[in-house]
Amino acid sequence: MFEAVGGGAGSTLRATGGGDPSHAAPRGAGGDGRDFTDEEGAIVGAEAETVEPDPEVRSRAQQIAARLSIPRPRIDVSAPRGAGRLVSLPYQGGSDDIDLDRTLEVLTARPVPDDEDIVVRDRMRTRRSAVLALDVSGSMRGERVRTAAATVGALAGELAHDALAVIAFWSDAAIVHRLGDLVRPSEILDRVLRLPAQGLTNVAFPLELAARQLERAPARESRVLLLSDCVHNAGPDPRPLAARLPRLDVLLDADGENDLELGRELAASGRGRLRVIRNHRDVAPSLGAVFGE
Repeated sequence: MFEAVGGGAGSTLRATGGGDPSHAAPRGAGGDGRDFTDEEGAIVGAEAETVEPDPEVRSRAQQIAARLSIPRPRIDVSAPRGAGRLVSLPYQGGSDDIDLDRTLEVLTARPVPDDEDIVVRDRMRTRRSAVLALDVSGSMRGERVRTAAATVGALAGELAHDALAVIAFWSDAAIVHRLGDLVRPSEILDRVLRLPAQGLTNVAFPLELAARQLERAPARESRVLLLSDCVHNAGPDPRPLAARLPRLDVLLDADGENDLELGRELAASGRGRLRVIRNHRDVAPSLGAVFGE
């Protein structure tokens, strides 16, 4: 469909159900700031056109990202309240919860077992995959830069052992960081800050690109996080695209004009949560709540 053309802790609103976005009332003619059009986005190379960010802005943003990107300790999978799916596997010195049925099957064939012939139950967590869709329409200055920096840093810390992709978008989009590549918060943020200020906002296009990034990832451990004011004024209705994602959580940037209603509808369509972000200090606790479910 698309062609590449270049190289407080925030308010919480829980989505109660997706419904059928195709049955929603048309938008764009009622004065609510939304314009649903047939305009198609294009993938723009992140290095195709860049600007030099203000050194002071970059330094402050990098400090925020670095402070929040400290990797979290890995969960002890042998703990009773560990995260993940309970599975049976050979004993390796961790869990002492013996799977008697499976162990007896092994002992039938090997009456004198080795340690690894004992089958235990343990919790194993599938590698998580997340895509950050970052709204860079308008101007990236002041609190918007700090919020973007906090989001990149906090996600890098939360997903230190997982997979993260970052898509910056306006009416078009740039894939700043591809899923599975080594996460270096300072490099990701620097690429975002070098993108020139853009005008219109197409929320639908990055959701389409995010779905492509997650095509090969397990749906149960995949999600998209949208950081945007949700003032959609270019491209098609994003709600049907949100409904096709494994999960969509919306971080609504409330530092200026925003469309809370569309943000709520996107989160509902994507079976996720909406968090209202009033400043960069809201980001870390909001992401903690989202990933803590």
